[in-house]
Amino acid sequence: MEKIPGLARSHPNLAALVLGAASAFGFQPFHLWPLGLAAIGAFGWLAWHSPGWRRALLAGWLFGVAHFTVTNNWIATAFTYQAEMPAVLGWAAVPLLSLYLAVWPAFATCAAWLVARRSGLPVFALAFGASWIAAEWLRSWVFTGYSWGPLSMMVVGPWDRPGFARLLPFVGSYALSGIVVALAVSGAALVGRRRWVPAAGLVVAVTALLYWPAGKADQGILPLTLVQPNLRQDDINDATKFEDQFQSIAALSVPRQPLSHRLVLWPESGVPDYLRDGYPQRYYNQMTAGGDPAFARTRIGRVIGSDSLLLTGLVDLEIGTVDGRERAIGAYNSVTSIDSKGQLGQRYAKEHLVPYGEYLPMRDLLEPLGLSRLVAGSIDFIPGPGPQSFDLGDYGKAGIQICYEIVFSGAVADREHRPDYIFNPSNDGWFGAWGPPQHLAQARMRAAEEGLPVLRSTTTGISAVIDARGVVREHIGRNVAGRIDTVVPPAHAPTWFARLGHWLTLLWGVLLLGLSLVAMRRAGGYRAKDT
Repeated sequence: MEKIPGLARSHPNLAALVLGAASAFGFQPFHLWPLGLAAIGAFGWLAWHSPGWRRALLAGWLFGVAHFTVTNNWIATAFTYQAEMPAVLGWAAVPLLSLYLAVWPAFATCAAWLVARRSGLPVFALAFGASWIAAEWLRSWVFTGYSWGPLSMMVVGPWDRPGFARLLPFVGSYALSGIVVALAVSGAALVGRRRWVPAAGLVVAVTALLYWPAGKADQGILPLTLVQPNLRQDDINDATKFEDQFQSIAALSVPRQPLSHRLVLWPESGVPDYLRDGYPQRYYNQMTAGGDPAFARTRIGRVIGSDSLLLTGLVDLEIGTVDGRERAIGAYNSVTSIDSKGQLGQRYAKEHLVPYGEYLPMRDLLEPLGLSRLVAGSIDFIPGPGPQSFDLGDYGKAGIQICYEIVFSGAVADREHRPDYIFNPSNDGWFGAWGPPQHLAQARMRAAEEGLPVLRSTTTGISAVIDARGVVREHIGRNVAGRIDTVVPPAHAPTWFARLGHWLTLLWGVLLLGLSLVAMRRAGGYRAKDT
């Protein structure tokens, strides 16, 4: 094996940490994708040089620890919005979470090394891509899953251009991550061999695909008003400010001209009142509408106006009897429709809840230790049944994904009853500066994968209308109040991914693995010395 220069030779563990951290800057908000891809390629080169599987495993784990710590730094911000634990604990929680998340890059690195340890770096690149696909897929569902930040997020183009999202209908996010890994490590192999012309050609091809114009877009017909009220996270649970919050969102929602069948969208946490009947009166007494849910519904109907339908996030309660007294024993993070008469329609309850944000895992064990949820409230949210499509008549078929749910590839649309669009209300106010642009990027990926427009209404931004290609047609930036008046973009025909789901993901993993084995056989198992 040839010697490798510099830090990678003298301190390979430190090099893995540095490359993992550097790769995270390929993500939004910086989107330094050349740095991100170069870091992945250099890490692949480093991992291939590992003298044994244990060292490969350690290298992958260290890369993952640094990568996920930097990528998920926004989680620490959540600790500043609760009073029961010190905010500084957030800066410990992020690397502690990363110690687990790094298991998956470690698995991918070790598996690729075991497959291709006797072959050249190009063969390793294919095997690494295949194992990375498996790792991201497993990460998305093991222990309820945490799929934030697939490597493919790095190659989503600028907001007005789909970039590599053009490939998502045919491969899916996790398979695209594997392709990105294979390309990046292949690029490192070309550079290592000083094959500058093909290396430059690869860079030009990647750049061209990232920035190629989106082309002409199809226009929809359903009028839409999407609202971003800019409700500060510091104030959102302050009952003394509920009325001001309602007036702000109401003022942004009134019709500006007579329209037929206008769809109005409010964010998660958009309604400070309980709108359903049947709760003990003390829960209504903190409302802005004089403790009367019927009045609350009626005035919302008046705000949106005739021939309009509102979809909004709200909290519903589960009432039970405890010690002889009726009380809330759980809650639902919900979306419901409200018409101009104030009548409630179907309810969607969020299925994929945020651990420690919307429920406290192992509550009986952790609560006595002083740990609690990271956002306001002491009762846990109850999960809903999963993706559903609501037939809203003239307002189309709506799929709902609340906030964090939109990051789960393959789990955002009802396969049996395909919606016309996905409504993704969110509260990104506790996501810091890095979280919102990453959240938007992943919403764009879901749109392209499924061939469905995604409509994002958020409390503080970034709100956006995303078409079925993953292109942002209109948006409202962070920390401003505003509205978007436009039309809902049309859906595309079901994509390959929409039809096959993660069977397509696994097929691409098998394909890359098969290519690596064929290449290995042709090379006779020889480990190239000049790579």
